[in-house]
Amino acid sequence: MPSGQILLADDDAAIRTVLNQALSRAGYEVRSTSNAATLWRWVAQGEGDLVITDVVMPDENAFDLLPRIKKLRPDLPIIVMSAQNTFMTAIKASERGAYEYLPKPFDLKELVAVVGRALARPRTALSAQPVAEEGEIPLVGRSQAMQDIYRALARLMPTDLTVMITGESGTGKELVARALHDYGKRRQGPFVAVNMAAIPRELIESDLFGHEKGAFTGATSRSTGRFEQAEGGTLFLDEIGDMPMEAQTRLLRVLQQGEYTTVGGRIPIKTNVRIVAATNKDLRVLIQQGLFREDLFFRLNVVPLRLPPLRERVEDIPDLTRHFFALVEREGLSRKQLDPDAMDRLKRYRWPGNVRELENLIRRLAALYPQDTITGAIIEAELDAQPLPMPQPAGKAAAHAESAEGLSDAVERHLVEYFANFKDTLPPPGLYHRVLREIEGPLIGAALAATRGNQIRAAELLGVNRNTLRKKVRDLDLQVIRSAGR
Repeated sequence: MPSGQILLADDDAAIRTVLNQALSRAGYEVRSTSNAATLWRWVAQGEGDLVITDVVMPDENAFDLLPRIKKLRPDLPIIVMSAQNTFMTAIKASERGAYEYLPKPFDLKELVAVVGRALARPRTALSAQPVAEEGEIPLVGRSQAMQDIYRALARLMPTDLTVMITGESGTGKELVARALHDYGKRRQGPFVAVNMAAIPRELIESDLFGHEKGAFTGATSRSTGRFEQAEGGTLFLDEIGDMPMEAQTRLLRVLQQGEYTTVGGRIPIKTNVRIVAATNKDLRVLIQQGLFREDLFFRLNVVPLRLPPLRERVEDIPDLTRHFFALVEREGLSRKQLDPDAMDRLKRYRWPGNVRELENLIRRLAALYPQDTITGAIIEAELDAQPLPMPQPAGKAAAHAESAEGLSDAVERHLVEYFANFKDTLPPPGLYHRVLREIEGPLIGAALAATRGNQIRAAELLGVNRNTLRKKVRDLDLQVIRSAGR
């Protein structure tokens, strides 16, 4: 049975009652108070094995009290609760030495579990990190998805662990990487970002690792690479899935041995950088295709962070909208606000461009519309005036776009648009089989094209019987595919 005395401080009597009951049932002794002064007196008297405290209390902010507690009793674990569920709340809690930060409302089972882990840990001091300047809040949102991101970032700030950030384009991967740097232990060092997709493949090794004079045609002098520029700080490798194999091999050596050689150089150079990588691709698929090294993936994927698309956190749209309007106001544009209908329209939109698309829309609204209040009709007109969310480009661009969006998302978007065409009526019966037929045709066609018309290999690729494949080709009337490659 768990044991230990817990000091609980919260000015909300209902929360104190609920927590008191839950922790008492779990076997703990609980002393509760509504103010910081009493909590501080108990701590100073040596009472309590763990503290649970709200941030905002009538007499003092807990963030001002935490440093005094940590100085007096550095091994006393502190769990911080707050209804101010912002990125900076999580960061401040971590910087001031809190064991854990829990946003309100919280799950009682999770809180009891956190208490158990805190009391079971080795009783060593948790040193607080230096407090970074708050400046401009880099991440916005109070949704549960973003709370999970904030808490993960707060735990990662004092470490040098390699982080892999995944998410669709426009979700804010570079913002997260910058937050890891700006509020972490390497904040005094440089932050260097490099986009693999924006550099010619033949120049990526030179760009990353530098080159010696005469290393290749045009190398008239020695050039420093991004690793050297990021020394002592953070190197952000964006679009890591576009890194060519040769550069992947060099990067793997850096991660394994902590050193690299310049292009054309022979002497290994020790490096001290934190690596943060990001991609909007599925690297496991690239591994299967032979385009990405599996051993490098596991070296980079030490701590995976998935950023949710905006459609999965629509409750954050009001906060994001206010944030972007405040930004453009500081840039000299007039203050705007949205009426309820406009906000509802924003929440119902799919946002294929995610947060970046929302920011662009807000900037456009602030620049082009003189009225102070933006209506739903204006939002409707702006969104309808934009190109289709995911246009169908040709060739390799189409494959890249569909890969970035995801097949299920593309199908869902297509069906939403299909149903919208019928307005108050329903489509004709038989929709299920029509949809399957539309998907089957391109899938089988692509498999036959990839195997150059070899039906045996195509059947193996698809995982179906050869006779089944033949029947499908005949039923779907894939004459072009059938005649090609014979």
